[in-house]
Amino acid sequence: MDSLTQIVLGIAVAEVCAGKELKNRTFLYGAILGTIPDLDVMVGKFLNPVDSVMIHRGLSHSLLFHILLSFPLGWLITRFENSKVGFRKAALMSFCCLFTHALLDWFTTWGTQLLWPLPHRFSLKTIFVIDPLYTLPFIYFLIRVWNAKETALRYKFAMKGLIVSSSYLLLSCVIKLYALHQFKEAATAQKIDYTEIIVKPSPFNLILWNANIDTKDAYLMGDYSLFDSKPITFQQYTKKPELEAQLQGNPDFEKLKKISEGWYLVTETNGTLSLNDLRFGLIDENPKAPRFAFSYQFVKGKQGLHAVEAPRERGDAKMLLSKMVTRLKGN
Repeated sequence: MDSLTQIVLGIAVAEVCAGKELKNRTFLYGAILGTIPDLDVMVGKFLNPVDSVMIHRGLSHSLLFHILLSFPLGWLITRFENSKVGFRKAALMSFCCLFTHALLDWFTTWGTQLLWPLPHRFSLKTIFVIDPLYTLPFIYFLIRVWNAKETALRYKFAMKGLIVSSSYLLLSCVIKLYALHQFKEAATAQKIDYTEIIVKPSPFNLILWNANIDTKDAYLMGDYSLFDSKPITFQQYTKKPELEAQLQGNPDFEKLKKISEGWYLVTETNGTLSLNDLRFGLIDENPKAPRFAFSYQFVKGKQGLHAVEAPRERGDAKMLLSKMVTRLKGN
């Protein structure tokens, strides 16, 4: 999730764990602890673009890392607070703030390596990385925490924030299951023989959902709004193994295949090959010349072909937002 949301979650968890001892200082510690796992982005600045993407939400989002880091963090907090909070409680607060960060990211499309060093990424794909309906109610309850004087009242508001936000995550799971059922029904009605299907929400909402369907010769992509009255339709994007063969063995290509969890399409534009991560949707749906939101171009360098992130055109975000708002109203 975005940095603000992770900070808000960290503060609420810190308040529940040690609000009695730390008072409003839980806002400082919660914000810091809720941010630490995403500092892998800073490490990525010293790596090439593909390796930077590959390490994100890896080690720093793992259960092992959070357990090991919680002890020195707990000791530091105890020292800063002159033993106003015990080591055990400070370490527990540190662990809970770190681990709930990773748990929240688990609900997004990108997922997390919770069991690092195992390579598998856990991803429920039920919520977009930015969702105001998750974050804004949380902020409201934290404002009430800040203004409250009594410890019991602070705890009550912090818990309400956690309950409301967690209920929203649960709702996202229920709606996703319903959307998945709709996509499967549409695929059956259209006699589509597929091997795998993934469903994820469009940006900022739980109303409009997107699906990727893997078939033998092509990927099918479609969307469904809870307000739709017409059948779901799918756009086909043909697989091109002859293009993929040109990149076989390329280190960046092999890494990007792992990053995309196999949901990728290789395309060619003006002689340049690109790997497109299908999980994050399209900017331009033209089947003859599609432009994907997450795409890497392979360009020639001193050591052969290497991947660079495809440039985005000015106005892409505005165009996508306009199309999404129109589409989520129903077909």
